[in-house]
Amino acid sequence: MTDPLGPILALPGVRDAAERSRDALGAVHRHKSNRRGWPASAAEAAVRAARASAGIEGASLDLPAEGESADPVLAGALRVAQALDGDSLPIMVTTWQRAPLQALARLHLLAAADLVTDADALGRPRGDASVAERLGLLADLVTGGTQVPAPIVAAVVHGELLSVKPFGTADGVVARAASRLVAASSGLDPHNLGVPEVSWLRRASAYRSGAEGFATGSEQGVGSWVLLCCGSFEAGATEALSIADAAAP
Repeated sequence: MTDPLGPILALPGVRDAAERSRDALGAVHRHKSNRRGWPASAAEAAVRAARASAGIEGASLDLPAEGESADPVLAGALRVAQALDGDSLPIMVTTWQRAPLQALARLHLLAAADLVTDADALGRPRGDASVAERLGLLADLVTGGTQVPAPIVAAVVHGELLSVKPFGTADGVVARAASRLVAASSGLDPHNLGVPEVSWLRRASAYRSGAEGFATGSEQGVGSWVLLCCGSFEAGATEALSIADAAAP
């Protein structure tokens, strides 16, 4: 059968960009601080990822002082980050590999808990046939429907969720978390040490226009988005190296 994402891999620069991002993240995992001390690096990366992801949505990046409440978007992003770190990560990875839609529902419940008034809406995609269809196709992809390199899969999952906006709230936080799940479950970034969210925040305008281009489905739009995401994985690896360097004796 023809790989549905095969044409993306054939777009100019995509294969090389995916390889560079894989090499960059591999170097992070080989860093001397991460051979045994990766849990501390992962915990720091999770907080940075949550703050940046919330910032992309226009929320405050400031962590609350003791006794204070966090910005609701940031609070949700921090809960999501916690679910993708430490002992919780293997559970989420297993769910993602077996039932990705269930994993997305869990991510939304965590991300949007302080943003919706109807608790029944948490974790439930909008009741639109096209949303259900596209989520079904996405689930097929991440459960063995493609063999293209993981950075491309992560970019497609990320872009699709931004385009579809399946829940109507916190979709951006969920989309970026799903990208991290692809990276962790595929072995691209098994401990979630990378922080691509920082690059997306710093290049917020390019990030938004790239997502809009992906949503058009054109070769140029899809290719540009995938290249942007691969570049952000590289930049996120650089951020991760700074974390590891700071922890080095």
